[in-house]
Amino acid sequence: MANVNNAAIVQGSLAAVAKKKGQSLAASFLEAKAFVMVDVSASMGAMDADASREKSRYDAACEQLATLQKENPGEIAVGCFSNRAEFCPGGVPIYFGSMTDMVAALRLMKMADGCGIRLILISDGEPNDEASTLSEARKFTSKIDTIYVGPEGDPGREFLKKLSAATGGISITNQTEQLGKLSENITRLIAA
Repeated sequence: MANVNNAAIVQGSLAAVAKKKGQSLAASFLEAKAFVMVDVSASMGAMDADASREKSRYDAACEQLATLQKENPGEIAVGCFSNRAEFCPGGVPIYFGSMTDMVAALRLMKMADGCGIRLILISDGEPNDEASTLSEARKFTSKIDTIYVGPEGDPGREFLKKLSAATGGISITNQTEQLGKLSENITRLIAA
């Protein structure tokens, strides 16, 4: 797994665009079209994101997000979650490992609820507490879309369908070996 510099700034990220325009991060966040929250729990370190088994789910997600931000400058806000949730203005999700606290992720995403920004949660599912996660999701006025990134038949896939259904959002299944289509799926959701 790549050792990502937490201070890295991806071309097209909110931090890069804010710096280029001479505006605050808050102002650039208000211009975003999507807030993408990425699971960075231990399971995202699984080396099954490509046929050669040489790339982790986390690395593949970072690559796809970098491409997406470069192609859509200032339109994608990025956050990450594991045992805590964090906003990543530089566009690089921080790999924490550890657990899958989706409640923390949703609480951070709540800052964009009702703002006209597409809310997208990417995970291999299986949160620490399913009932609390669904309860938190039901507090949203905005739809929450989910993208599943894991092996076929995993129970996390079904949970993410429940999560998006709780808010009227869209659920997309992206098998781990198809992580190369992640940016394509996010683009599709933004356009929906």
